[in-house]
Amino acid sequence: MVAGTAGWSVPRALAEDFPGDGSHLARYARVLDCAEINTSFYRSHRPEVYARWAAQTPPGFRFAVKLPRAVTHDQRLRGARAPLERFKAEVTGLGDRLGVLLVQLPPSLAYEARPVRTFFDLLAGLFETSVVCEPRHLSWFEPAADRMLVKLRVGRVAADPARCPAAAVPGGWLGPAGDGAGAVLYHRWHGSPRIYYSAYGDAWLRAQAEQLQRWPASAERWCIFDNTASGAAASDALRLRRCM
Repeated sequence: MVAGTAGWSVPRALAEDFPGDGSHLARYARVLDCAEINTSFYRSHRPEVYARWAAQTPPGFRFAVKLPRAVTHDQRLRGARAPLERFKAEVTGLGDRLGVLLVQLPPSLAYEARPVRTFFDLLAGLFETSVVCEPRHLSWFEPAADRMLVKLRVGRVAADPARCPAAAVPGGWLGPAGDGAGAVLYHRWHGSPRIYYSAYGDAWLRAQAEQLQRWPASAERWCIFDNTASGAAASDALRLRRCM
């Protein structure tokens, strides 16, 4: 199981939990296992920037990288080859630190089989990296959409707050047997009840830890805390680790 946050800010109140010298990222990466790069959603980064980030992390550390909004929100998965090729040229700077590509979709984007299949086939042709998708329109939680994600070997993110019960648990591609073995199970926890701000309670974190431990050991379990606005994410990630 890998636990981390969106970004790698080290709150001042947690400085002693991330000891040592160096940048925030270097200190963060000595304690937590992964981080999600969200800035890639808003703007491009040169390959040298990604390479510099990778160089500040130890072997075994992994980044998840969010696809650009130009692809997911502006073009809504259509006509994506050129921007995806540019994105690929940039993130190759991470080298073996690149662990997962995150495709977060706008709440207004309903499931449509043909453009979805075309887009994820294109993505698979460009990247060998595991892909997970965080859809937010309710149509993505119907059986047809889930079957399509299984065919495409794309995992569906488990999110909190969840828009429907199915959104709270991993879906889509869950490995060859559908039991999670060998799959990437990606959790994004945004904070509840106040999204991006609220810290999670100990009981909630213990319940999540119990659920995570039920998956096979070969399942790659990512837990990303996105409740960063109040600095709660890093504390929650550390507390989840202690529950495992």
